[in-house]
Amino acid sequence: MYIDLIILILLILIIVMFFKRFDSFVYALAIIEISLRILTFIKDNIPLPDVSALIGKYLPENIFSIINKYSRGAVNSILKWAFVIIMIIFLSYIIKIFIKKKKI
Repeated sequence: MYIDLIILILLILIIVMFFKRFDSFVYALAIIEISLRILTFIKDNIPLPDVSALIGKYLPENIFSIINKYSRGAVNSILKWAFVIIMIIFLSYIIKIFIKKKKI
């Protein structure tokens, strides 16, 4: 079933349609990635089998797992590197914000 891919694409399309700025896209992708990782942590560490099964069935562990599931070969490598570059851009945005807020 393509539910994870459909949800990711819909979220990205909604962000692009409403915000239309690259930095909003970067922040949204980072928020999605962090949320997926938190849900994976919850799935692995909460001893409720129903919750774990629900999260495990419908939500991927992270964006790399979605990329690996639906692509192969050169396309897979390109998508992974694009995601890594987007995460580097996100990190640079966060560092800029931290430096601006820091009062020494």
